[in-house]
Parts: sequence; structure tokens; C-alpha cells
Amino acid sequence: MTQGYPMKPTALICLALTLTACARADHLGKPPTLTSPRNSEEFIAMTNPPLEIPVDSGRPEAAASLWAGTTSSLISDRRAATRGDILTVVIQIDDEAQMTNTSGRSRSAGESVSIPQMVGIPQRLNEKLPEGASFDDLADAQSSSTYKGSGNITRRDKLTLRVAATVIDTLPNGTLQIEGTQEVRVNFELRELTVSGFVRPADIDRSNEIAYDRIAGARISYGGRGQITDVQQPRLGQQLADVILPY
Repeated sequence: MTQGYPMKPTALICLALTLTACARADHLGKPPTLTSPRNSEEFIAMTNPPLEIPVDSGRPEAAASLWAGTTSSLISDRRAATRGDILTVVIQIDDEAQMTNTSGRSRSAGESVSIPQMVGIPQRLNEKLPEGASFDDLADAQSSSTYKGSGNITRRDKLTLRVAATVIDTLPNGTLQIEGTQEVRVNFELRELTVSGFVRPADIDRSNEIAYDRIAGARISYGGRGQITDVQQPRLGQQLADVILPY
């Protein structure tokens, strides 16, 4: 019976380098590969909707009625409500933050010790001391410290996007769990947008849209991969050195 042995650190580093190289080799000399939409949670939710039993009134004329309860009816609610439904997430982020802090501290202290009169002893001892030495000013100490600090932070974030998301689950309290992905490839650069979170059906407007600030636990990611992204990131060795080196 063979026993497993833990991998050595050298083997782990080689494995990490190999995985990194394989990820970059995907777009070596060609555009990045788009991921298949069939491998997402959205596709699974749309192809496996909840089981719904249609309500049949038993009247033949009900199928031709304009006021039927089906999705094709003029009065039906077209907002996302169940697993597999699609809605639009509107992302309009325009945040600005500015903070300025200033602090200062100053302290000074002084101590002086002298024995000019002590039954004449200092005067007698002064005669035996070298020239310039005296017991009149035995000790004199002074100290001071000054501290001043200031900080300024200015940040501005602006992002305007729209993305279609799919209801992938309905929680017991009626809250909808949504997830949406979008990929746009321009030349050799692929931009990826992902959004996920939890929404209340009442927060979805009549246009079947919802603002990002009404999504609880919102996770919004806007990034990319490709040749431009590769040169903007430091090499794996540099990142490892930044973590290990103490200076």
C-alpha cells in the first residue's frame, strides 16, 4: 500500500508557474477565447425552470382571450419572477470621496538642579575642582518633541453599464438570486463584466429593470484578459518577491 507524500515547495512553485503559463498561452498569438455560455449557471437555470402546472379553465374560448393569465396576455406581469427569467441590471456608479486629516503634537520639558548653599561645602569643594568646574549648577536637562502629520485622500469612481442577468434561484422568502455575465472582445483584448446578488421582486420596475443599488450582496466585476492586461500586471516572481522581501 503506497502512502502519499506532501508536495515539496519547489514542486508547488513549478505547478503555479505552469498554470500561469497555460492561462497566458490561451491568447498567445491569437485573441482570448470566449467562454461558452452553456457552462454558466444562467444556462442551467434557463434550461431547468421550475415545474409549473398550467391552470386550465376548461373553456375552449379561454385560449383566445386577451385577458388570459399566460405570458402572452396583455395584462400579464412581464417582470422576472421565477428561475430562468431574465432581467436587466442598470449599473450607474458615480461615487466621489475626499478626506483630509491633520494632526499635530508638541511637548517641551526642562529640569535644573543646583546646590549653591549647603553649609559651605560646595564652596570648599569648588576650590579643589579644575578651573571652570563648579557645584553651583549641578545638573541641567532640557527636552522637546514635535510631531505633525497630514493626510489627503481623493477618489472618484464612475461606471455606466447595462447587463442582462438571469434568475438562478428563488429563496424561501421570495427573494431572487440573480447572476449575469457579459464578454466583449475587441481585437486581442477581452472585457468581462459579471454581476450577482439578491433582489426583491418588488424592486424590479415595470420595464423589467433594476438598479445596482437595490441589489443586496451585489458583486460587480469589470475587468478583462488579453495582451494589454498581461503587460499591466507584474510578473509572478515580482509579486512573490513583494510578499516575501521585508524591504
